Amino acid sequence: MSNEVRIWVNGRLVAADQPALAALDHGITVGDGAFETCKIVDGEVFAADRHLARMDRTLTGLGLPVADRALVQQGVDAVLAAGEPIGFGRLRYTITGGPGPLGSDRGDEGMSYIVTAAEVVPYADTTAVATVPWTRNERAATAGLKTTSYAENVIALAHAKAKGGTEAIFANTRGELCEGTGSNIFAVADGVVRTPPLESGCLAGITRELAIEFAREVGIEVVEEAMPLSVLETADEAFLTSSTRDVQPIHAIDGRELDAPGPVTERMREAFAKGSAASPNP
Repeated sequence: MSNEVRIWVNGRLVAADQPALAALDHGITVGDGAFETCKIVDGEVFAADRHLARMDRTLTGLGLPVADRALVQQGVDAVLAAGEPIGFGRLRYTITGGPGPLGSDRGDEGMSYIVTAAEVVPYADTTAVATVPWTRNERAATAGLKTTSYAENVIALAHAKAKGGTEAIFANTRGELCEGTGSNIFAVADGVVRTPPLESGCLAGITRELAIEFAREVGIEVVEEAMPLSVLETADEAFLTSSTRDVQPIHAIDGRELDAPGPVTERMREAFAKGSAASPNP
């Protein structure tokens, strides 16, 4: 697998060690930006339209103009064509507030566009997770937005890894199960799949959305409802969803072993695989 990361910034391909963004870009100085991470399968971006729609929702929530989709596509085309076709990988595009002053006020020079792509190793068949003592604020101005302000995720993920997990799981300020640092979480009890509602403050994950749709199409009951974080102490099964994980069973939560994949999770995986195989842009 190649370790090369292909990078396009504001209209041109650049090397990984080449300066390409202003030091006073608001994305650097205050984390003022939005991003999307998409799966690449056989050289194609999966669920591209849904990701673009979510990018616009995040930008609108930040008070920024919606994306110039033609410019995003120019960047996507450039990185995908910059080498051999990527069999399985990650495409990320980021849009920041652009150059601005040192502070929270924005400048007026326009937004910055960054697109990257690289091959990645698929996630393991199952994973372990750990809960963390910090919370998501479901009432925050950025609740549910996919922003570039990820410092709390960096801290939480390091904490989870120290406890033997590969993902950190947050509650919200009400003590309800919320989400991971880069994933959504589902719990299974008595054969019913449950996941936190968007009102919990979790991200509206594209894979979460598709997993729910595909599951319901084949008769799997999926309920979106508020649950205490403690549901993870008794769940029969649990799994994560994200753009590059798809549906990933959880084999341990805070050291408690679970059946992975359990029978319901396996049905979810099969439904997602079948649904996603039907179209690269569902």
